[in-house]
Amino acid sequence: MTLAIHAVQLDSVWENKASNFTRVHALLAASPPAPGSLIVLSEMFATGFSCQVGVTAEAEGAETENFLQSLAAAYQCCVVGGVVTSDGGGGKARNQALAISPGGEVLARYTKMQPFSLGGESEVHERGGAPVVFDWGGLKIAPLICYDLRFPEPAREAVRLGAEVLIYIAAWPVKRYQHWITLLQARAIENQAYVIGVNRCGQEPQFSYNGRSLVVDPHGIIIADAGEREQVLHSSLDPGVVHDWRAMFPALRDAGLL
Repeated sequence: MTLAIHAVQLDSVWENKASNFTRVHALLAASPPAPGSLIVLSEMFATGFSCQVGVTAEAEGAETENFLQSLAAAYQCCVVGGVVTSDGGGGKARNQALAISPGGEVLARYTKMQPFSLGGESEVHERGGAPVVFDWGGLKIAPLICYDLRFPEPAREAVRLGAEVLIYIAAWPVKRYQHWITLLQARAIENQAYVIGVNRCGQEPQFSYNGRSLVVDPHGIIIADAGEREQVLHSSLDPGVVHDWRAMFPALRDAGLL
């Protein structure tokens, strides 16, 4: 059995949660995911990459988390998406990726380990401590966030926990898009894992984005590419591909990870 993937490449409206919720609903309704699929939304999809935590941050279980739960229930899918929560330490918020089951259970709550200092994020968002892994569709999945991609260590730690799929939700600017593509492929190759990169498109006050959400197989081959426009990218993952490759080629075992 393969796992169907629906990656929502959104042109997020700046600091407007209600508008972004409406747009996500419209994009998914145009081609509804089948039950049991995996829906993935980008980093901070509800507001754009804003450092105004008075606008972005909310308590756990508040409006953005409730929206993700409503999507999961409506389509009977697992939903992964970005949220900013206000329960960080030292007065800071947390940039998080949530994985929500069809029944509304939080399967994973991951806090970004590498806040983007160049964009001022480290001043308002607390650093996360470790990756997390959840099970869906016969695969072990680790959600990661944007700038984490530049550091191989979070992915390696996730693989040590059993991850077979790495998801990077992102707001990755167009000026460095070639890095995005290359690093997604590198993380797939070195970890013998599927990699899903879901980026936003469009404009924000500080940055421009060209999407290029990708699905990369464990050999580093791009099997789906959303291009630059707002859309839902559809693909599928075959658990047998990652299982067979890891069994045949012993790189992870040689690294002491399996």
